[in-house]
Amino acid sequence: MTHRGRLVVADDDVLLREGLASLLTRTGFEVVAQADDGMRLIELVRRHGPDLVIIDIRMPPSFTTEGLDAARVIRERFPQVGILLLSAYVDLEHAMELLAGGDRVGYLLKSRVTDVAEFIETLDRIVKGAAIVDPSLVGELIAARHRNDPLAELSPREREVLALMAEGRSNAGIARKLWVTEGTVEKHVRSILIKLRLPETEADHRRVLAVLAFLESRRL
Repeated sequence: MTHRGRLVVADDDVLLREGLASLLTRTGFEVVAQADDGMRLIELVRRHGPDLVIIDIRMPPSFTTEGLDAARVIRERFPQVGILLLSAYVDLEHAMELLAGGDRVGYLLKSRVTDVAEFIETLDRIVKGAAIVDPSLVGELIAARHRNDPLAELSPREREVLALMAEGRSNAGIARKLWVTEGTVEKHVRSILIKLRLPETEADHRRVLAVLAFLESRRL
């Protein structure tokens, strides 16, 4: 079996945590440790140096943002570690700062994790450097209408492309999904970045910034 990477799983629900660890072990990941609170998680990451941590946002003692707070510390102290935030709630406003890090990070709703193969693929992509936002959240943000919506200039097709970008798909992957050429997708992506007035940079984070524009529009 292919070795996919070393993980730490953090969730206060012991049945969910143990079940997830068992699933990940069967699919080729090495679960090096488990945690049920944020402070314990940070110590385990320091000790084991995993490739990826899977974190429930709401953990003891207050069940508000302990997991997210731990994720911020991990991103600051151990930037090489990938982070997947799992939540039963839409906490995007609080996750914005972490998602803006641009790579090796993801945000999924627990209720949306229904396909094991797709979930494992998501973990693989985060370990390899992708930034992935739950497509259901993107869909919700697309549906939102605000007077000062920075996405108002986007065409329906550009919004569709942006939603697929948020899933972490490459231009080639988007082309296959929409049954168009990769060149057509490249034109749509360029148009999206121009319309959202994203600056030219050497880093490949403009695609993530485009997705974050959805999240910002949610707060207007």
